[in-house]
Amino acid sequence: MERYTVTGMSCAACQSRVEKAVSKLDGVTSCSVSLLTNSMGVEGNASTEAVIQAVVDAGYGASIKGSQEKGQRMSSVNEQEEMLKDHETPILKQRLFWSLGFLLVLMYFSMGHMMWNWPLPAYFTDNHIAMGLVQLLLTVIVMVINQKFFISGFKSLFHGAPNMDTLVALGSSAAFVYSTYALFAMSDAQVHGNMSQVMTYMHEFYFESAAMILTLITVGKMLEARSKGKTTDALKGLMKLAPKTAILLKDGQEMEVSIDQVGKGDIFVVHPGENIPVDGRILEGNSAVNEAALTGESIPVDKEPGSEVSAATVNQSGFLKCEATRVGEDTTLSQIIQMVSEAAATKAPIAKVADKVSGVFVPVVITIALVAMVVWLLAGQSLGFALARGISVLVISCPCALGLATPVAIMVGNGMGAKHGIMFKTAVSLEEAGKMEVVALDKTGTITKGEPKVTDIISVENGKKEDLLFYANVLEQKSEHPLAKAILEYAKEQNIQGDEVTDFTALPGNGLSAKYKGEKLVAGNLIFIESQTTVSAEIKGKSEQLAEEGKTPLFFAKDGRLLGMIAVADVIKEESPQAVKELQNMGIHVVMLTGDNERTAKAIGEQAGVDEVIAGVLPNEKENVIRNLKRHSKVAMVGDGINDAPALTRADIGIAIGAGTDIAIDAADVVLMKSKLSDVPAAIRLSRATLKNIHENLFWAFFYNVIGIPLAAGVWIPIFHLQLNPMFGAAAMSLSSFCVVTNALRLNLFKMGDASKDKKLKIKKKMEEKEMTKTMKIEGMMCGHCEAIVKKYLEALPQVDAAQVSHEEGTAVLTLNGEIDNDVLKKTVEDKDYVVTEIL
Repeated sequence: MERYTVTGMSCAACQSRVEKAVSKLDGVTSCSVSLLTNSMGVEGNASTEAVIQAVVDAGYGASIKGSQEKGQRMSSVNEQEEMLKDHETPILKQRLFWSLGFLLVLMYFSMGHMMWNWPLPAYFTDNHIAMGLVQLLLTVIVMVINQKFFISGFKSLFHGAPNMDTLVALGSSAAFVYSTYALFAMSDAQVHGNMSQVMTYMHEFYFESAAMILTLITVGKMLEARSKGKTTDALKGLMKLAPKTAILLKDGQEMEVSIDQVGKGDIFVVHPGENIPVDGRILEGNSAVNEAALTGESIPVDKEPGSEVSAATVNQSGFLKCEATRVGEDTTLSQIIQMVSEAAATKAPIAKVADKVSGVFVPVVITIALVAMVVWLLAGQSLGFALARGISVLVISCPCALGLATPVAIMVGNGMGAKHGIMFKTAVSLEEAGKMEVVALDKTGTITKGEPKVTDIISVENGKKEDLLFYANVLEQKSEHPLAKAILEYAKEQNIQGDEVTDFTALPGNGLSAKYKGEKLVAGNLIFIESQTTVSAEIKGKSEQLAEEGKTPLFFAKDGRLLGMIAVADVIKEESPQAVKELQNMGIHVVMLTGDNERTAKAIGEQAGVDEVIAGVLPNEKENVIRNLKRHSKVAMVGDGINDAPALTRADIGIAIGAGTDIAIDAADVVLMKSKLSDVPAAIRLSRATLKNIHENLFWAFFYNVIGIPLAAGVWIPIFHLQLNPMFGAAAMSLSSFCVVTNALRLNLFKMGDASKDKKLKIKKKMEEKEMTKTMKIEGMMCGHCEAIVKKYLEALPQVDAAQVSHEEGTAVLTLNGEIDNDVLKKTVEDKDYVVTEIL
């Protein structure tokens, strides 16, 4: 996606106009414009020059983001920081200061003296023309100060794309022109000595309304700009953490350089208390690093040689010598900022309704204003009265509130997520995550820690556990099996010293053998150890119990005598059961996917508390499982983002967990920087809160215009005698956008980890619908290889979504997506030399 900066936009109508102009270009596949960040994302093969020209032709300015003079180099963070800087509020403050100054003087002359008889020099009280001229001059000054409304408004009108500035410019101009006409008519009446006519025209002045409209809209614009600036506070906070310099090590000397001068492969050092400048790998030193800036996790992480470190994290204790692995826009921090910025530039589906309305809003409002004027004139009212109704309609209507309703909430929601290590890649993913009905969790690394740990040590007879652990430790020293690593780590934790063995051999049948000081040590599974020594029924029973709990029992023997067994398992994360419970409390059906056998899978599933366990799923089969689940519900897949990529892509929302050092995973829609499963319900909770906020904003924006426009047009005058002064209309317009943005900022107070207010979504009970299934009874399958062949050819049939095949039970349970003849199923299996005896 090519990203551009767009200038000159003032409301949702401008945003819609730019989108339409660029979308018409040949080669543009999609275009998304953000009024909030004044940015545009364009996909396709249209040239940069053509895109920029299309924007210019529409009456706005555009430049490609990050465009710099040749030879210059700017870091991604600095560029983003400059883009998010609030340049608008200081200018609007200055405009407001001068506008208010002249408006107060104008109000003193027009309303202070005429309504409350405030004192004026006799020259003005006796000379009505002088009084009118002073009001005209003061109004002209306010109009010049706020000339941007007129330049932008009339320019857009001449381009055939009127915007909010057009409404303000038309309203203010109409009031000024009519007041000027009244001033000249009053002068003519005074020349002819018609004093009653003079007083009549004096009350037809709307100079103060013209100036007040401009000033109040400027107040609203300033409040809006200031609030919009706060929506990016989370990102700005991240950017402030980014170091501006780094200390490189060259020829043994430390040299401080600008961050832009650090290249990949450079050696840099970080002293205690300093920020790590770029992503790197530790070469020397040990330390605790605070990664709260990226992950939201306040507890420091211990680092040692070989560990990865990220830019903007803080080295808290030791001296570190590192090699730079990612610099500039490739660092984790830059990618986070880029991801959140791009998410803000994308459109949420819910915004499309507001965009459609915004596209026609201003022309419709102008039409309503003209109709209101004509109707009141036909009803016998004066031109001044009819004009006041038309001006009120123009200045109370607010397309800005409609245009900002969605993007401000998306920006704040994204910022909140980034602050807590939850990255939404697009506005669509932020909106849709909260609508998920099923969450499929990959077991390894998601529910469990992904690393085997020792869970039980059982010694036989009167043997000591320390002796068992010692011999297990020395025997496993040379083993490369993952389970051996768990035993070695546990022994290290228990301060059990290792020693050298001789004649080490990995034996067929999952066994190990070695000699230690002349004694023969063996280890392995139950089948192997029974070939080496005698195992009592009691120990066998305990091993079966451990296996049912999802643990792997390893047996150890010395010189033909059983020492005992050590159980190893991939233990579940501490927060997993609570996270699963929170998802269930939200009304979400939780499914666990694993390649483990059914017994182990069910044991882990019971510990985690999931609703459903799907076992025996190979990595390349996960996509089929997700496809099947999607037939019934909206599905989110949670995995590590590497071997789960096809399933993450297939799911409605793919969530990559624990991807803190590789966040640019194309397959995922949401990236969780920490490896905590509790961030999954937090992400869904944030999505729901953001969507609720958008609904509130859209309701306010639509409700405000539906109530305000009829009131301004005078619809309620005959019934309730309610009449709106144009100045109050302008005040209401200026506050409408401010209210929308302020409501979005409330998301900053949202507590993502608080599950006390979770509610179950009102969704259709699709999971309980009866599936189309068939069970085939098959003879001739002897092993797992046979199962794989039958499964492969059955799932190749278009009507078969999944086939669960068991050679032990001699069955194949098929999940179907349509009708299929039994003869076809039978022929498919029997062509592979198996016998189908029955199909149920």
